[in-house]
Amino acid sequence: MLWQITVYPADPQHDRLAHQVANSVRLGVLGLNDQSMSGFQIASAHGFLLQGDLDLATVKKIATKLLTESAVERFEVSRVGDSSEENVEAGHLVYVLPKPGVTDAQADSALAAIQLLGATPSAARTFRRFQVTGLTNEEAQLLASRLLANESIEQVVFGPLQIKQLEIDNRYEFALTRVALREAGDDQLREINQAFQLSLNLVEMQTIQAHFRQLDRDPTDIELETIAQTWSEHCSHKTLAGRIDYCDEHGERHFNNMLKETIFAATQNIRKQLGERDWCVSVFKDNAGVIKFDDQLNLTFKVETHNRPTAIEPYGGANTGIGGVIRDTLGTGMGAKPLCNTDVFCFGDPNTQTRDLPPGVMHPRRIMQGVVSGVRDYGNRMGIPTINGAVFFDQRYLGNPLVFCGNVGMIPQEHSFKQPQHNDLIVSVGGRTGRDGIRGATFSSAELTESSEQTSSGAVQIGNPIIEKIVVDVVLEARDRGLYHAITDCGAGGFSSAVGEMGEEIGAEVWLDKAPLKYQGLSYTEIWISEAQERMVCSVPESHWEEFRDLCMSEGVEATVIGRFVPTGRLQLKYHDNIVGDLDLEFLHQGRPATIRQAEYAPSASLPLSTPSCFLPGESLLSILSSLNVASKHWIIRQYDHEVLGRSVIKPLVGSRNDGPSDAAVIRPRLDSQRGAVIACGMNPYFGDFDTYHMAASSINEAIRNCVAVGADPSRIAILDNFCWGFTDRPTTLGSLVRAALACRDIAEAYGTPFISGKDSLNNEFSYLDSSGKRQTISIPATLLISALGQVADVNQCVTMDFKQAGSLIYQLGQTHAELGGSHFSLVHQLTGGQVPQVDAGSSKALFAAVHQAIIFGWIKACHDLSEGGLSVALAEMSLAGDLGCEVELDSITFDRMRACDVERAQPEYKTIVQLFSESNSRFVVEVATEHQSLFEQHFGDLCQAIGRVQTIPRVTITSQGNPIIDLTIEQIRHAWQRPLDLGGEYQNGDLQ
Repeated sequence: MLWQITVYPADPQHDRLAHQVANSVRLGVLGLNDQSMSGFQIASAHGFLLQGDLDLATVKKIATKLLTESAVERFEVSRVGDSSEENVEAGHLVYVLPKPGVTDAQADSALAAIQLLGATPSAARTFRRFQVTGLTNEEAQLLASRLLANESIEQVVFGPLQIKQLEIDNRYEFALTRVALREAGDDQLREINQAFQLSLNLVEMQTIQAHFRQLDRDPTDIELETIAQTWSEHCSHKTLAGRIDYCDEHGERHFNNMLKETIFAATQNIRKQLGERDWCVSVFKDNAGVIKFDDQLNLTFKVETHNRPTAIEPYGGANTGIGGVIRDTLGTGMGAKPLCNTDVFCFGDPNTQTRDLPPGVMHPRRIMQGVVSGVRDYGNRMGIPTINGAVFFDQRYLGNPLVFCGNVGMIPQEHSFKQPQHNDLIVSVGGRTGRDGIRGATFSSAELTESSEQTSSGAVQIGNPIIEKIVVDVVLEARDRGLYHAITDCGAGGFSSAVGEMGEEIGAEVWLDKAPLKYQGLSYTEIWISEAQERMVCSVPESHWEEFRDLCMSEGVEATVIGRFVPTGRLQLKYHDNIVGDLDLEFLHQGRPATIRQAEYAPSASLPLSTPSCFLPGESLLSILSSLNVASKHWIIRQYDHEVLGRSVIKPLVGSRNDGPSDAAVIRPRLDSQRGAVIACGMNPYFGDFDTYHMAASSINEAIRNCVAVGADPSRIAILDNFCWGFTDRPTTLGSLVRAALACRDIAEAYGTPFISGKDSLNNEFSYLDSSGKRQTISIPATLLISALGQVADVNQCVTMDFKQAGSLIYQLGQTHAELGGSHFSLVHQLTGGQVPQVDAGSSKALFAAVHQAIIFGWIKACHDLSEGGLSVALAEMSLAGDLGCEVELDSITFDRMRACDVERAQPEYKTIVQLFSESNSRFVVEVATEHQSLFEQHFGDLCQAIGRVQTIPRVTITSQGNPIIDLTIEQIRHAWQRPLDLGGEYQNGDLQ
C-alpha cells in the first residue's frame, strides 16, 4: 500500500515557495508576456509517500508527530490512486519527486524516525506539489521544466499521482560485460569512447587497445571505466602536467611536465632557500596542502572546482562541491579537522532575458540561487563557518558557471602523513553507494552541450551533510585511537580512484558485492565508479577492525570491509567471487601515453584607452559601486554562518553596521592561543583579456595584499592555484594557460610565497546549435583563482578596513600608474584599450613587509587594499563601513608610468581618472592616528602619500587642485553599493525572487 501525506501552509499567505516561484515568473525567467501573466496563480505543498502495511490511523499519527508542525501547517492523508484530485485541471497539478536512485536525505531521515515510533514502512519518498492556474498546458510544462524541477535529478508528474508512475525496477542480474576493443578500428574506438563517455582521445584508446592485445583478451567494462577515471583530466591533470611545446614573443621552449617546471618548481626553489626555516610540510602530494602553524599543529588548505555538475544541477553540484572539499580535508594525512569554508562563484548576468538563453542553459538567476543555497546548506548544517569568498559576473559564464569551494583544516603534526600497509583491510565508512555521480570524473573533463543534462545526469551527486558531520566526528576519534594506517575520500571516480590511488604501491583486492548500497539493482561497474557522497576509505589493520567497527556503530556510522590491500601490484575486482576486473597498477597509473601539445601566445596589440563620452567623477563612482562585480554580496554572505565554532576573528562583513567588505578573514584555529590564520583570495578575469601573464601576477598580488591588509606576515603566506580554462587543445588557449603558469612561477619565487596545492578544470566551454542550425560555442574567460592562507602571531593586532576615528590621517601606500585596461572604470564606460595592471614584485615585497611592521607597531587603525574601482571605491567602502566621512585631496598622488597605449596627457581629466580609478597593484589606503604621523611617514618614506582626513560629517569629499570633484553622502554610497543585491530588493530572504 502506498500512502500520500500532503503538507500545506496553514495560511496561504505564508506559502513562501509559491511566492518565490511567482516572483521569478514575473521577473521574466520564463519569458511570458503580460497577457499570459494576468491570471497566473500558484500554490505549493510538500509531502511524503510511505510504502508498507500501514493503516490510516498509523499514517495520521506519523504525520501529526513527525512530519508536520501544527502551528503553521496542515496535512491531508490519502492512498495513491484515490480519485480525490481528479477534479484538478489536467496539466495544472504538478508533482516533483526525486528520480529513483537519487539520494532523498529527507525521506531517509523520516524513515528512520518513523521506525522509532514503532511503525515499519518499507520505503519513503518526498515530493513537492504545485497547483497552477492561469497558464496553458504548454506554459505549465515550461514552468515545470524551467523553475519547478530539475529533470536531471527529478521526476515530474502532471495530474494526480498513480502507482504505476512511481514503480521502480531494482532487479539486476549479473552478466560479465567485455568490450570488443582488440580488433576495433579507429572509428570504432571513437564510438566506444563516446558510448561509455570515457572522455579519452584516440591515442589513449589505442594505448589501451595495445595493452589488452598483449594480454590477448578484451577488457571488461569495469576495467575500461577504471582506466578512463584514472586517466581523466580531472584526476591526472594530463594537460597541465603534460608535455607542451610552447612559443611566445620570447621564443620557443619545451616542457616535459609544465606544472612541475613552473608552479611546483617555484615551491621547490623557495623551500630550498628557506632551508631549516622551511614551514611547508606536504605540498602537491595529499588531498590538501599542509603547512606548519605552531609547535603542535599544522594547517591544511584545499580549494576544489565543481563546475560541470553545477551547470546541470546547481544546488546538488554546489552542495557536493563543498562537501567534497571538506572530505579532502578529512582525507589529508591521517585526518584533519575542518575549520572553515571559502567559496568563489562565477555566473552569467542575472539580468539575461530568457529569450537570449542558448538551448540547454539554465537561467543565471536559477543557477545563482541553487549554488548559493547548496553551499549554504552543506556548510551550515555541518557546523562549519563560511568566512571568505567572492562572486564574479560575466556573460561568458552563461553556459559554464564556475564554483570554487575551499576548506581550511588543522591536524596534529604527528598525524600529517599516512601509508597503507600490506594486508590492511579496505574499509568503506559513511554513506551508502548509489547511482549518483556515475562517470563524474570523465564528465568533468568534457565540454558541455545542450544535451548534457540528458546524457550526463548521472554525473550529479546529491549530498547529505548530516551524515558527513557524523563521519568527521568518528574518523577523528578513530585517528586519535590509532585505528587505521591511511584514509582518503571517495571523490571523483568513487572507489575506483580512492582504492586505486591508495593501493598504487601495494595492490588491492576488492569485493564489490560487499559494498553497502542505497538500493538494489546496481551493477558491479556502477558500484565501483559511483561518486555517491559522504564516503571515506580507510586502511585498517585486521587487529583493529573490531574496535574500529564498534566505534562507528556507536555513532550510527556504517563501516564495511570491502577488500584488502595485497602485495601483488595488481588491482583485482570481484563480484560474488567472479573476477570482473584485473589491472596492472603500473599500467593504470603510469601507462597513459604522453601527448605533446602545441601552445602559442601572442600578446594583444596595445591600444590607446578610448575616451569616455561623458566623465562625471561622482557618477562614475556610483556606477562602479552598483556594478555587479563590485556591489555588496551581503545577500549571499548573510546566508552563511560565519560564527559557528567560535573561531572567527575578522568576518566577511565588518564595521559599525557590519556591512563593510573585509579584505580577508581571520580565525583562531586554537581557542587557547591568540595565533591566527588569515584566508583571502585574488581573481581578475578581465585582466586576462589583455594578457594572462599579468592577470596571474595581479591575482597573486591581490591575494597576498588582502592578507597583509588585515595583519598577516607576508613571509608566512601560502597560496593555491585553481585554473579554469576553455578548450586547451587549441594552441592559443593552451598558450594563454602556459603564460599564466609562468607568471605564477615568477611572482611566487619573487615573493617567496609557495604554492602548496592546486586544481584545474579545463575545457569549460558550452556548444549548441543556434536557430539557424549553426554550432556556436561559449568559452569562459581565462580564470585563475589564487587562494591565500596567511598567519598572524596575535589576532589582537589585526586591523579591519572601516574608518575608526574622526580626525585621523588618511594615506595612500604604493605607487599609482596609468593602468586602466580591464578596470571597472573602463567596464562601466564601455571603454576599450589601455594598459593592464602589472606587478613590480621587488618594490611591492618591501611595501608588504613595511605594512606588516606598521600594523604590529599599532600605527595603522584601518587598512584597505586598492583593487576593483581603485582609490575612489576604497575610500567609499571605508567610509560606509565606519559610518565616518572623509576629506581627500588628490594632488599628492603622482604617477609616472605613462605608456603609448594610454590616452594623451593633454586630456585635462585623464590625470584625475587615473588617480581615482586606476587599479594598479600593491596599493593600500590606511588610517593613521595623528600621534603616529611622524613615525609612520619616516617608516614609509616615498611609499606613502598623505591624502586627507577622516571626518564626522557623513560625506565622501574628494578635491583636485582645490576643486571638489566628488561629494557624496554615505547613504548615497551605501544605496548604490547595496541596491543591486539588496535584501530589500528582488533578492529576498536568502532566495532569488
